[in-house]
Amino acid sequence: MTTETAQTIVLVDDEENILKASRLILLGNGFGNVVTLQDSRQLMPLLEQGGVAAVVLDLFMPHLSGTELLPLIVERFPHIPAIVMTAVDETETAVTCMKSGAFDYLVKPVESGRLIASVTKALEMGAMSRELNSLKECLLDDRLDHPEAFASIVTDSKKMRAVFQYLEVVSRSRQPILVTGETGVGKELFARAVHELSGVRGEFVAVNVAGLDDVMFSDTLFGHKKGAFTGADQARDGLIARAAGGTLFLDEIGDLNEASQIKLLRLLQEKEYYPVGSDMARKSEARIVCATNRDLKKQIEKEAFRNDLYYRLCAHQVQIPPLRERLEDLPLLIDYFLGEAAASLGRKKPTPPPELLTLLSVYSFPGNVRELQALIHDAVARHGSGVLSLDSFRNIIGGDAVQLIPQTAVTSSDDPLSAIFGRFPTVREVEDYLMAEAMKRARGNQGIAATMLGITRQTLNKRLQAKKG
Repeated sequence: MTTETAQTIVLVDDEENILKASRLILLGNGFGNVVTLQDSRQLMPLLEQGGVAAVVLDLFMPHLSGTELLPLIVERFPHIPAIVMTAVDETETAVTCMKSGAFDYLVKPVESGRLIASVTKALEMGAMSRELNSLKECLLDDRLDHPEAFASIVTDSKKMRAVFQYLEVVSRSRQPILVTGETGVGKELFARAVHELSGVRGEFVAVNVAGLDDVMFSDTLFGHKKGAFTGADQARDGLIARAAGGTLFLDEIGDLNEASQIKLLRLLQEKEYYPVGSDMARKSEARIVCATNRDLKKQIEKEAFRNDLYYRLCAHQVQIPPLRERLEDLPLLIDYFLGEAAASLGRKKPTPPPELLTLLSVYSFPGNVRELQALIHDAVARHGSGVLSLDSFRNIIGGDAVQLIPQTAVTSSDDPLSAIFGRFPTVREVEDYLMAEAMKRARGNQGIAATMLGITRQTLNKRLQAKKG
């Protein structure tokens, strides 16, 4: 499995008992590949082979000391964090090591928690450095190494390509990924792409956590032991166990209640959980990907979402642009969904009218790609023969619920209507606004207001009465 924890951690010390104890501590806390070296001369050749994620070395050893090795590691392998672990408890020595490029300085005997925390942070920093370098290369070269992972996402948008490039870089990290975006943008498709790119061998397990109370959340994710509650006749593993070695996708994470948020935070921080009714912690081996259509920062302000959980989730965050911000995808999506709808109905793919693209391009699509898919499937289902009818589209686009695309690309001075209404308004909305504004400025005098509007008092009175009615 290609993960941060599967990368090699090298322990270098001339004391065998220190090496054995440190290795057992790391292995017991989920670090999968720990190599020990009692001969410090073997370190540099090992680093040359690649695959090393972090080094923990003693300062005073025969042959090559840690004092000699540290600058060599920093110079030749700057991407590999080096942690000094020594019995020397001197401020001057610690300062010298940190100035020489040590990631951390630990004094023996080192508490297991302190060692684990230091190695964990070193791996995270190393992974972040590699991700930044990879992302720079991808963006500069406009490179996409695994386009097949995104085959289910129909797009020709540069914005979407940038999202793909970012996900390619971060998918192999063990950190959680937060996918945000409006309803219907296809967040689960991106989560599945992360799963495929990550190289994990386990299942992709998806669960919508919206509406789950704390008991349901715990039982669904963590499972329960026999007799945990009435009806629990036998033990049951939760979805987190099913996703072991794979990916657990938690959709609508912004709707999670506070008690469940605390349990999720523990899962992310400690990589462990408790089945319902059990006091024995289990280790989690699943990669966590979360998604939400809510603004979590606003949720935090309203005290509806935990601040610490948010910062744990957003180690890697990607925002999926709404359909109205990537209208260049409309022709591709229309063609794709026409074919999809026709195939599902066993019909010949209809020909879209030339006006369809123009009509759809002025709609805001609050339901995004999912709404477009539903519109086209409905139109194809109603279709008889020849060119596809625009009627079913007009019923939605021209209805009372129409929300035309805000003209965000122009200034308020260029587009005063959008500045007032927040979007391009209908004729009725403009008329209502002008009458209300004229009456306001005329201080309720219909004669003056009618003069300002360029209509008769009778006409204004009739329209105001019709509006009240």
